Amino acid sequence: MSCTPEPRIPRPRALGALLALQLALPACSVPASDAEASERSAATRIYSIDYRVTPDPGARGAKVVMTVKQDDDYLRELDMPLRGGEISDLGGDGDVSLADDRIVWNPPAAGGSLRWFATIDHRRSSESYDAYIEDDWALFRAEDIIPSALTRTLQGAESRTRLSFDLPAEWSSVTPYFGRNDSYEIDNPERRFDTPTGWIVLGRIGVRNERIDNVRLKVAGPTGHSIRRMDMLALMRWTLPELRRILPEFPERLTFVSAGAPMWRGALSAPQSVYVHADRPLISENGTSTMLHETVHVALGLTAARGADWIVEGFAEYYSLEMLHRSGTISTERYRTAHAGLASWGRETRELCTLHSSGSNMARAVSLLADLNGEISKASRGKANLDDVLFELGSYDSRISVEQFREIVERVAGKPVSTLNAKNLPGCKEEPE
Repeated sequence: MSCTPEPRIPRPRALGALLALQLALPACSVPASDAEASERSAATRIYSIDYRVTPDPGARGAKVVMTVKQDDDYLRELDMPLRGGEISDLGGDGDVSLADDRIVWNPPAAGGSLRWFATIDHRRSSESYDAYIEDDWALFRAEDIIPSALTRTLQGAESRTRLSFDLPAEWSSVTPYFGRNDSYEIDNPERRFDTPTGWIVLGRIGVRNERIDNVRLKVAGPTGHSIRRMDMLALMRWTLPELRRILPEFPERLTFVSAGAPMWRGALSAPQSVYVHADRPLISENGTSTMLHETVHVALGLTAARGADWIVEGFAEYYSLEMLHRSGTISTERYRTAHAGLASWGRETRELCTLHSSGSNMARAVSLLADLNGEISKASRGKANLDDVLFELGSYDSRISVEQFREIVERVAGKPVSTLNAKNLPGCKEEPE
């Protein structure tokens, strides 16, 4: 039996950073054996991507070659930002075009290579960097050298991606991924087109590994930078089990990278990884921990809608304190003193719902969350508390807004809560300009 497919116009469909091309489907039924063959064919639409990175300290960046191998025209188009000139010296097989600070690449049907140079050095202030390379080491995020891209592919096609480094003698690499011999498999089950993310350190580096509560931890950074690798692992051994108890969907792997000058004297989280400056105290004089604050960010994976940044930052600071207290790392007296200090600092803020939280915004958010914890416990007669809200937020896959946060809290509490009344949320009545 034969039949003629009904014509259908392909249309793009967005899925995160993926644009998949919808193909024509037959308008008539087919025998089961043909359908099974079609399913098997769809299941084999795999194309490989190899990102090969060669650091170039003299040029303050890295050379990147992206090689695509495919049996058919699975990857049709890649659209990547040039990051304001930080991506340069582009060239490749197939059609390569530039427009509006972006590159559009249409690789050959059988695959090919795209090449570029990525500047690594990036100043965060006049005297410090949040990405840096020199003769002996480099520290940066994967996104700094391989920007996230939009793609157009054959329907159902998926990438198998590898990140590899060609390094000078005596250099080695650490990334958030599993791998060996400076080569790493990149796998994000939520995306069909995998690109590497998170913090990376290269060079003459020292590394310490530990498995804590079924999480593989790695602490790495250039030698000679006074990085307290064993102290950092010890702090995580005391505190990580409590965080995993509340958020069981914790990443299987957590990588900390660190360095001293001229890196920025702070800490920043990224997928499955944290950067913390070598001079940052593991626990500050006020009883808080920048390192644990960023760890909570990694565990929670929460992003804020406009005006709700205080929720994300408040939870990170609140639970960094909780981890320290519940683990016995700090005493109850120190814990209460820390909360009192944050409450005093938080009174300085006049607007909670700003676009980006200041220190006083975050401090006020911590006090608000502490009040909320008490109200939830009272409303539920001790059956629920803020841990249950955190658990729900851990599986929240959209940007959290103030209204959505209120709905989650009231569902956990079983009734409306006065802590989140407008009078307690200055500047939250309207979205900030």
